[in-house]
Amino acid sequence: MPRTTISVIKADVGSFPGHSRTHPKLLETAAKMLKAERGKLLVDSFVTHCGDDLELIMTHTRGVDSEAIHRLAWNVFLECTGVAKNLKLYGAGQDMPADAFAGNVRGMGPGVAEMEFEERESDPVLVFMAGKTGPGAWNFFLYKVFADPFNTPGLVTDPSLSEGFVFEVHDLVGKRKISFACPEESYSLLAYIGAPSRYVIRHVFKKDGTIAASTSTQRLNTMAGRCRGTDDPVMIVRAESGFPSMGEAIEPFTIPVLVAGWMRGAHHGPLMPVGLCDANCTRFDGPPRVICFGFQVTNGKLIGPADMFDDPGFDRVRARCNELADTIRAQGPFEPHRLSSEEMAYTTLPAVEKKLEPRWEPLGD
Repeated sequence: MPRTTISVIKADVGSFPGHSRTHPKLLETAAKMLKAERGKLLVDSFVTHCGDDLELIMTHTRGVDSEAIHRLAWNVFLECTGVAKNLKLYGAGQDMPADAFAGNVRGMGPGVAEMEFEERESDPVLVFMAGKTGPGAWNFFLYKVFADPFNTPGLVTDPSLSEGFVFEVHDLVGKRKISFACPEESYSLLAYIGAPSRYVIRHVFKKDGTIAASTSTQRLNTMAGRCRGTDDPVMIVRAESGFPSMGEAIEPFTIPVLVAGWMRGAHHGPLMPVGLCDANCTRFDGPPRVICFGFQVTNGKLIGPADMFDDPGFDRVRARCNELADTIRAQGPFEPHRLSSEEMAYTTLPAVEKKLEPRWEPLGD
């Protein structure tokens, strides 16, 4: 049987009201277009949303970075942009630049996470989709899942995990990459991924090279040189039988981690795990949130989804996230609620600074 590829491609092509949620017409349009390709370009597909982002989950046999698959996603987003404009939705086509499709959607606006693998006897896969945050938001969670035995006891007790994993880290500013083998290079890995605004975990592999996790690393602000919203990353994680269990893979999300994003992509806030019914960003255009869909991948078919965070087991972390949101919101325009000056350079703040620049006077000796 051919190797299976999972492609998760997302874009904000318009929402209502404001940046709150994806309109049902967009979901309907995208699902219809992908369904028409089943048995042709695609083996299977599923369409959903997280906040204002339209999420396309597709399986096929064409490998990662397939021009045909990326073109299909591009065409879906273009069609949905037209629907959004007709409905006068907010930010219609926000993640869709004027450039014509150039063979791959990477670097053009949409976010992409993909992986190709040979299916196991049973292949559980988790797809994580975040809203109102950036690609570095996954760093903490991936470290906990694949390198922290206090989260993942299988690293100690399961012989299939005890060799550890390799983390591929991308420098989004320097445009370079490096790999760290864990557990032996855990401290070196943390030295970089603790700065998630610049260093982002792109892939996680087993020591034999088998793919374990893949994330999107696109940053809209560095593509456009100005604020175009938050990046709202996606992530694919394989679970069980040689990988961390499903429960180990979602356990880190019981910790209310502060991430960059939220309002105008310019504030820190708690990443709240929610079920799909609560994946609508309202309070201060947030708070940042994440959903997780679990699938069994069977001969390329997506069996599911199971809404993994639609569970009272996550009620306490949601309450803690709301408490943290209260605390940090009370700081208003002050850091650390507002991002650092370096990160604010990619928001709307430079326009304010440019306007006020002529009023500055030099200090005397």
